[in-house]
Amino acid sequence: MGNDKLPYVLVIIIQAIYAGMFILTKAALDAGLNPFVLLFYRQAIASVVLLPVTAVTNWRTSLKLSYMVLFKIFMLSLIGITVGLNASHIGLKLTSETVGSAAFNAIPVITFFLAFLMRMETLNLRKSHGIAKAAGVVLCLAGVGLIAFYMGPAIPPLNHHKLFHPKSSPSHSEVHSNGTWIKGTFLFLFSNVAWSLWLVTQGVILKDCPSKILLTTIQCVFSTFQSFVVAIAFERDFSKWKMGFDVRLLGVVYCALCNAGISWYLQAWCLQVKGPVFVAMSNPLCIVFTVMSSVLILGVPVSLGSVLGGIMTIAGLYSVLWGKNQESKLFKLSDENSKIQNDEEQVAVSIGESTSSNISLQKL
Repeated sequence: MGNDKLPYVLVIIIQAIYAGMFILTKAALDAGLNPFVLLFYRQAIASVVLLPVTAVTNWRTSLKLSYMVLFKIFMLSLIGITVGLNASHIGLKLTSETVGSAAFNAIPVITFFLAFLMRMETLNLRKSHGIAKAAGVVLCLAGVGLIAFYMGPAIPPLNHHKLFHPKSSPSHSEVHSNGTWIKGTFLFLFSNVAWSLWLVTQGVILKDCPSKILLTTIQCVFSTFQSFVVAIAFERDFSKWKMGFDVRLLGVVYCALCNAGISWYLQAWCLQVKGPVFVAMSNPLCIVFTVMSSVLILGVPVSLGSVLGGIMTIAGLYSVLWGKNQESKLFKLSDENSKIQNDEEQVAVSIGESTSSNISLQKL
């Protein structure tokens, strides 16, 4: 396979992995696994896998990190991983994997909005690209609101035999009548804000910790201890921490290895080769894979509101990305014009100096 086609194949694999994460995490939670315990297990496994690799390749860099940098990484892991993923797991338990994958598309838009508030992004409403970015933010928020407040009829699955058989999974109507659907959706929104804040501030911390794998490993270790404290505070019955060879263990191992390991590495490679816009534009594939899996394979009904809200968040995502793309083109064109103008001024100065020298010679 040529290098020009490889990034397109990899982003499809990445989004398929993310869809599997939502599906298996939801199945593990419905099977009785505590959401806080789930996060502790997945971060602990990821730390065990990453620590030996990082110790061999980046042990010299790790010794140079100051206590202040370690404190910043500690707070970064607390916000983005411990708080953000715990909120996401609870939201997933209260709603569905379709809602999770739909809300996933809001992360790039929320990241842009936070970057704008921190003056890392610009928004010129007098230009078409500025209007597109503002409209994208509004569409994204409207999509999340639609998911929260409108479920609509359930789209029946084509497969009526569930692949996973949870012990206690609330039905479509039960979730809606209990009001937990709204709470779960806004927990997803809160999780997205925490994750977006993590993305924005991570770029600043990378200046003090240039090794990406070292930063990832330290965050995994810190979040393991943080999530353990949270898990033991909410679930003190250690008999519920035990897992057999069932969907709970499968969900934990999958999230730790495939999501935190394989997908993050592939994503970093795609970011380096094709840039962040290319990766972000593949996010809508996640909800497509999730809905198809729910309807065709898992035997789980999908609410119409989740699908429509997902479409709105996708529209908001592409609106922001289009605005960013147009803005970058204008900046590039402006830089080229400035360079041409500077070259012309230098040529004019050279001609002026040459003419002045000729006149002086003629006078002599």
